[in-house]
Amino acid sequence: MTSLCTGIVALFFLGMGLFGLVAPRALIRPFGIELSVPEARAEVRAVYGGFGVAVGALLTWAVLGGSGGVRSGVVLTVAVSLAGMAFGRLVARVVERPSAFYPSWFYFWVEAVGAVVLVGCL
Repeated sequence: MTSLCTGIVALFFLGMGLFGLVAPRALIRPFGIELSVPEARAEVRAVYGGFGVAVGALLTWAVLGGSGGVRSGVVLTVAVSLAGMAFGRLVARVVERPSAFYPSWFYFWVEAVGAVVLVGCL
């Protein structure tokens, strides 16, 4: 079960990362951000794309052959990162008050559930 839940989160990161590398405008569009210059698209490719692929690959390594302490460290680090992202969305909810469930609350729940799932995998 531990490998399954870690693998699901790994697939999420790999999917987001590949999407960010291939279609940065489409990935960020739900947030109302225009990527009109190459530097903006490069930033999305780096942060959503490259980082997402790297985290997904690291979680995949943890599932397929990571050793005890290192594996746990990888899983805990990603869980804390997801929790931090969810916390940032809560702060935004108080400060900005986004009006719709999607994308802000939707991704809050994706991140919060992902963090809880990974902590449960430890």
